[in-house]
Amino acid sequence: MVKFISYILSPIFMGTFFLLLVIFQPLQWLSFKLFGLEAHKIIVDTLNWFLVKSLLILGITVLFENNHKLPENTTLIFIANHQSLYDIPPLIFYFRKYYPKFVAKIELGKGIPSISYNLKYGGAALIDRKNPKQALTALSEFAKRINKNKWSATIFPEGTRSKTGKPKKFSTNGIKMIAKYNEEGFIVPITINNSWKVYKYGKFPMGLGSPITIKTHEPLKISSLPFDELMQKVESTIIKDIK
Repeated sequence: MVKFISYILSPIFMGTFFLLLVIFQPLQWLSFKLFGLEAHKIIVDTLNWFLVKSLLILGITVLFENNHKLPENTTLIFIANHQSLYDIPPLIFYFRKYYPKFVAKIELGKGIPSISYNLKYGGAALIDRKNPKQALTALSEFAKRINKNKWSATIFPEGTRSKTGKPKKFSTNGIKMIAKYNEEGFIVPITINNSWKVYKYGKFPMGLGSPITIKTHEPLKISSLPFDELMQKVESTIIKDIK
């Protein structure tokens, strides 16, 4: 019965989601061209609020838990496990105060309404996984950019999404590059649960009614531990709360 209902609701959700991306594409362009990056950010934040709320069509709520005071006026590196596309809008919206900028594969920088424009012009790092030299250059420029502007970085060190919620081994090379230029900053571990269930039947129909939870853990100063030890602590902190 639930799956039958999903066949009805999924096209409505998918149409709404795509329509939002199409509507906000020219709004991003206008805000950026006419008023600059700050105006563009407001449009992006608004888009992601709508994208989060669109999940209600599927009966999916997003529960955000943060019991820690996050440092301000410094660089933050948000590190999270990765379960689906629907990890991203809540992170952008709930951490909007900290100007989260993503590390993403270069293919996402073109062809996707709103998403590609934001990645290309909003300050993200677009890396070519097949070109290590390009990836290192893009990451070093990104690390310097967020340091200069006191933005935050958001990275999924598993590299690809977990289709079952089970975490994959973290790759820390990108984080190491970002941390190199932001030693005075903090890493904020984040655990995401249940967003993989949106795709529990595959790409269609969508899964219904499983609340996505996002839990923020205690910030860790980058210079407080040797890098490898710090990453082990970050990874274990994130993984222990995956359900």
